[in-house]
Amino acid sequence: MWRPLLCLLLALAAPVAAAERLVPAEAGALLSAIAGAAPGDVLILAPGRHDGPVLLDRPVTLDGKGQAVIDGHGQGSVIRVTGDDVTLRGLEIVGSGSSHTDIDSGIRLLKGAERPLVEGNRLIGNLVGVDVHGATDATLRGNTIVGRRDAHMNARGNGVYVWMAPGLLVEGNDIRYGRDGIFVNVSHHNTFRNNLLRDLRFGVHYMYANNNEVSGNVSIGNHLGFALMSSHHLTVTDNLSLGDRSHGVMLNAVSNAEIAGNLVRGGAEKCTFIYNAQRNVIHDNRFEGCAIGIHFTAGSEKNTLTGNAFIGNREQVKYVGSRDIEWSFEGQGNFWSDHPAFDLDGDGIADGRFRPNDLMDHILWSQPAAALLIGSPAVQLIRWSQANFPATLPGGVRDSFPLMTPVTIAVPEHIAAMEAASRPDWANGALDDAELDPLGGH
Repeated sequence: MWRPLLCLLLALAAPVAAAERLVPAEAGALLSAIAGAAPGDVLILAPGRHDGPVLLDRPVTLDGKGQAVIDGHGQGSVIRVTGDDVTLRGLEIVGSGSSHTDIDSGIRLLKGAERPLVEGNRLIGNLVGVDVHGATDATLRGNTIVGRRDAHMNARGNGVYVWMAPGLLVEGNDIRYGRDGIFVNVSHHNTFRNNLLRDLRFGVHYMYANNNEVSGNVSIGNHLGFALMSSHHLTVTDNLSLGDRSHGVMLNAVSNAEIAGNLVRGGAEKCTFIYNAQRNVIHDNRFEGCAIGIHFTAGSEKNTLTGNAFIGNREQVKYVGSRDIEWSFEGQGNFWSDHPAFDLDGDGIADGRFRPNDLMDHILWSQPAAALLIGSPAVQLIRWSQANFPATLPGGVRDSFPLMTPVTIAVPEHIAAMEAASRPDWANGALDDAELDPLGGH
């Protein structure tokens, strides 16, 4: 008697198996399917248009197989997620509202949501693409996010907006238009890897976000590539800034970071700008073809720079100060394309030290009107004097072990093709309202 009763009790206690359900592209069908879904259910959305907005508060999967559209009809956020282990895959998501106050988005991953996966979706024309707002251990992978162009750039929304989202992985996404590609505010232990960022204000915009990784990302034709601010213990490696307008990489109040293996090229005003940043290791980067290779100021002397290449910049270094700053580490300095170097012993280190800025550079930086005298005999006399009497040199950068060969950073062919084809609006004189001070309001 007891055996049949035990089997019945075990059967009743066993969890119901997750089901795969087809949701027709009909009015109200998606809302009804979500309301009736059990934890673990997979909802396969039929090709066509499905009505939003929707709320997912339990572990379910929405899979559009690349043929289903969810339309929010301009009402708030198209999909909101508050439950654990939700997966969104193969969907096209359109039609968010336009409220910055409510952060209207294609997808909002909210506090309480754990381990959401957003993968292989297309988010088109929403105010914000994906807002990760308090969710933990979220993954955004392989999505295409195309922002709006119907307002001034500073009034648009971000591709990915991150706030208080520990454990976040943003990987392999293609983000274009809108305001900032990835905007991060007060979020720690995140990874942003191998994303493509184009035609934006800032590619990556980072504030008060510690112990994070920014690696392998590509910024093309943005006003500023990587704006890293008020953060510490960052790993910023192997990123590309190609044809960005004002800055490639900017460090503002960043400390204890590793900045390595990054390439900035293509005419930026400043390849890199270091402002009030300390105790960072900046090595094996390549800064090429900018108006200024590196500009550092406001107490940024305590950084280690070694193995970098400064190539073809109109001014290699801009630093106004009275202190001598050594840019080498353990007998290895940096490569300077304008250093007429010799290496008689063949050890790869130039035989003479190099100063990338001289007295006339200081005069021109502090008194721009003096540029009218650049070809005068007086200027030539000053430069001859400081070359022959080093005591006349002001404080500034000194590289005691300059390198003979530059670091090489490869650009994949398909990325180089995008770089060559890039025609951002600002390049045609349409600066919109993104003409801003990157150290000012954000």
